[in-house]
Amino acid sequence: MTTLTLINDAPANADVTCVFAGMKNKAAHLLGKAGTPAQDAKIVAALKDLGFTGKAGELATIPGSSVGLSGKLLVVGVGAAPVHETYRKSAGVAARAASGAKKLAILVSADSVDAAGAIAEGALLGAYTFNTYRNASNSPARQSVKAIAVVTAEAKNAVVKAAVKRAVTVATAVNATRDLSNTSPLDLPPASVAEAAQNIAEQHGLAIEILDEKAMAKKGFGGILGVGQGSSRPPRLIRMSYRPAGAVGHLAIVGKGITFDTGGISLKPPANMHEMKADMSGAAAVINAIGAIAALNLNVNVTAYAACAENMPGGKAQRPGDVVKAYGGRTVEVLNTDAEGRLVLMDALVYAQEEKPDIIIDVATLTGAAVVALGTRISAVLSNDDALRNHVVDAGSRSGESFWPLPLPADLRPELDSMVADIANIGTPMQAGTLFGGLFLLDFIESGQRWAHLDIAGPAFNSKGAYDYTPRGGTGTAVRTLVTVAEDMVAGLI
Repeated sequence: MTTLTLINDAPANADVTCVFAGMKNKAAHLLGKAGTPAQDAKIVAALKDLGFTGKAGELATIPGSSVGLSGKLLVVGVGAAPVHETYRKSAGVAARAASGAKKLAILVSADSVDAAGAIAEGALLGAYTFNTYRNASNSPARQSVKAIAVVTAEAKNAVVKAAVKRAVTVATAVNATRDLSNTSPLDLPPASVAEAAQNIAEQHGLAIEILDEKAMAKKGFGGILGVGQGSSRPPRLIRMSYRPAGAVGHLAIVGKGITFDTGGISLKPPANMHEMKADMSGAAAVINAIGAIAALNLNVNVTAYAACAENMPGGKAQRPGDVVKAYGGRTVEVLNTDAEGRLVLMDALVYAQEEKPDIIIDVATLTGAAVVALGTRISAVLSNDDALRNHVVDAGSRSGESFWPLPLPADLRPELDSMVADIANIGTPMQAGTLFGGLFLLDFIESGQRWAHLDIAGPAFNSKGAYDYTPRGGTGTAVRTLVTVAEDMVAGLI
């Protein structure tokens, strides 16, 4: 695991140093000092020879010996008008480029000191690697940089220290979410997600309740049990609670935790099915987000629910045409067993409303249609409250996570009508899948309950190459937005 420190002066033992460069008139200029004026002049000349312009995310690697410095020098562009997310991404580029190094020093100039937290966060996110299953292929180049030093003359400034401390807490939670999403499904049945949640609860002093299949059967969680009945590894429902004294509100966060999704009897095509190990990314996000919120001592009550099951086509598997009874009594006709995420979420959403939270946000890799509509870098947000939906989009933007608002058209709801039950689990095939998913969940939300649904199916798992601070594989999407929403509740902004 990469460590991060905040210090005043550049360490003498850094084998890699990063300095940021801005862009003006299509030419690069250094932000801050990498060395003496003469050394900085040599760096600028080298950048010109390389055709480096300083555009955001652009990377130049310069041997320190060529400009009179030790080690390797990374120059990363931040463009003409950098914002916090620019610095976050550029720091991630530097951390990825420093893979295999012992120490990376990131120099923060006086005019970018307000972005020190974003820089620290981006660096830790960019440094992430997942090598749990590597043996012979675990080369030094695949290793995360061991230590990162964020260097600024304002290292003792209380505001800067707080921003960097927050960054470390949030990035640690995101990286832990990534670890769970990347774990082999062989090693991550629902009980193991519950074990991870138990560890987080113990670390942060959270109350935790874990319902096994017998407890859920007794209470009537028919959705979770139905999805999990085809697996030899039974489901779990996890509830974690954070209750600070004098809390200003109550946020409930609900995560889909399908530890592997074959589609069940409605079997998925085999291509890329291995990525369905990340179908529990929503559950991973909420159990780590509540841990981060507790670590930050935010003055808001938070309850996290993770509805975990493995969707397998075994001899006891749920069939198309089955009718299951959700927690609370509503009945659902299962027309497609691959629309299973909404079945586990409906139980958890009804359960969450018993405590009457001010806001409920669920997080789920719910629909392939969201990927078709928005691609792999933007998540969908649907809500029964326009102000909440817009606030989630804004909170995501401030956090570095992109969301796009989608509607919940009432005129589509009749297409979820069932011939035999209260509701069917899918609407018209091949049409508006994300909207039908949201409308289905809305049916289980009580009137007056503020609720938002985050469909993270695209950004939750990056099957292509790493970029900025985003690795290949699990990304930890939604953790940062959930933390920001909690902070905004404390500040009275939502």
